[in-house]
Amino acid sequence: MLITEGQIITVRDDLFSQIGAGFLVLPIAILISLAALTGVALLTRRTALGMLIEAVGINPEASRLAGVRSRTIVWTVYVFVALCAGVAGLMLSSNVNSADANNLGLWIEMDAILAVVIGGTSLAGGRYSLVGTLVGALVIQTLTTTVYTIGVPTTVTLVFKAVVVIAVCLLQSPRSAALLRGPRRTAPVPATPQEVGSR
Repeated sequence: MLITEGQIITVRDDLFSQIGAGFLVLPIAILISLAALTGVALLTRRTALGMLIEAVGINPEASRLAGVRSRTIVWTVYVFVALCAGVAGLMLSSNVNSADANNLGLWIEMDAILAVVIGGTSLAGGRYSLVGTLVGALVIQTLTTTVYTIGVPTTVTLVFKAVVVIAVCLLQSPRSAALLRGPRRTAPVPATPQEVGSR
């Protein structure tokens, strides 16, 4: 927005337009996403990096005390996420052949949160599921496409997504988890030999 001064910049480049086009039966954006997913899966599930990321996500202080450079891990993940966000922005803008800093990708972070949460990843950090996140993204995209098709206003969709995010956050809170589990049943403590003898 600073560079374009809030103006919509039209991009006329055939190579850039191809990102939003199709290749064989799938759009190139889908192929880029699948390539990124495969790369992340190999990196995090076949190397020690995935275990370190999960350890830092569960408890960064304990990871630091165990000798893991938790701050470096966090910064590395944030930089990678920023790179992925930039690629996603390129894919979105290639669909309309323009750079619209005001509207393009607006509220898409809600879809990202929902996809991750629907995929089974806890917002508190720790373990995550890449396949679950992919399924969550497909569910969100199906929901969005269906809403557009039947003519429901987009503002209603945003309210629905916000309610789902709030509900999931509440369900994942420790207090809600304790309420859902119900009262804990304690096992009876066996009697000591002295108590048995006194009876």
